[in-house]
Amino acid sequence: MITIQEALSIVKDNSKPLLKETTKKVEKAGGYLLCQDVVSPIYMPPFRQSAMDGYALCVHDSVEYTLIGEVKAGDDIEPKLLPGQAVRIFTGAAVPDSAGVVIMQEKVTVKGEVILIEDTISDGKNIRPLGEQVQKGGLALKKGTKLTPAAIGYLISLGITEVLVYKKPSIAIVSTGNELVQAGQDLPKGKIYESNSKMLLSALYSLKFYDVEIHTIVDDYEQTKSKLSTIINSSDLVIVTGGVSVGDYDFVGKSLRELAVQELFYKVKQKPGKPLFYGKKGETHIFGLPGNPAAALSCFYLYVYMVLQKMMNRAVVELPRVKAKTTNAFIKRGDRPQFLKAIYKEGNITLLEGQSSAMLQTFALSNALVFVPLEVSNVNVNDELETILLPV
Repeated sequence: MITIQEALSIVKDNSKPLLKETTKKVEKAGGYLLCQDVVSPIYMPPFRQSAMDGYALCVHDSVEYTLIGEVKAGDDIEPKLLPGQAVRIFTGAAVPDSAGVVIMQEKVTVKGEVILIEDTISDGKNIRPLGEQVQKGGLALKKGTKLTPAAIGYLISLGITEVLVYKKPSIAIVSTGNELVQAGQDLPKGKIYESNSKMLLSALYSLKFYDVEIHTIVDDYEQTKSKLSTIINSSDLVIVTGGVSVGDYDFVGKSLRELAVQELFYKVKQKPGKPLFYGKKGETHIFGLPGNPAAALSCFYLYVYMVLQKMMNRAVVELPRVKAKTTNAFIKRGDRPQFLKAIYKEGNITLLEGQSSAMLQTFALSNALVFVPLEVSNVNVNDELETILLPV
């Protein structure tokens, strides 16, 4: 059995960027990283653009100007202004080349076809220059940029419809056990509804990993070995829940050994999640998570999350950790460091009841995991503990 820190180091040291490339439509590329620089095909803005509703002027020495027309956003017209002439103009409209300034409408008095300017005039005022954001042929976004909603909007504003990005990993979730029944079916005595696979699928979806398949395996050694072989060969990451322990019908560990999966560790001195397996075959990562759902989800956030971030070549690979003060007391039992479900708010943490590794009700209310070290038995009010903030 290894320590938590040893397990984290092993996972980090054995993970690396996936670096497989794929082309995505821009609107479906959220969360991906660019694997090459993106060059702008146009100037942005593509013309001199009015920054507000007002009047475009061909400047002369007087505050009086004669109106000769208007330009709305989207108009494809080019009024020729002489000194002392102006056009009504609207936000986003193309500013005539003969106009040197736009005066906001609140600073103008209109008297029929004549306007009086009540503002200082400076060259280029309230005009967005051609290519102010980016020049045609200029660098729009650098290789490695994460495509946020703003980045997606920016690329589409440049007329870009597809981008080359780093592929996200293909992930297989494998649920094992004869006791499992799918939700919606009758629940015979001795059976339980299988929830781990959908829970982990939801966690992956929330992190924007969508290339996920769910597999179910009964407690049969030959079937377990055969299915795992196929799944491992076709996936970048395999997450198995249940069947990793040493019971008579826990066939996952035996199958992984027969399939020549390199065991990097098995069992971590922690609660929950002691029977955690991590290994690799070639470049495929394999996690054997505990069957108890709260333990499985805790191990997902602590270890699997890190591999996913490393595969995506992200700079930050662990969930955020902060120091927070407890609002209530807790007695830690056993001889292992513990991760407690808790509610974090404004620097404080409330430790919840029902910390069993089999119970999801408490986890459903929590937004944080609080780390209680081995040497700490009694947690008191106002103790400061390391707190892992869960994705929301």
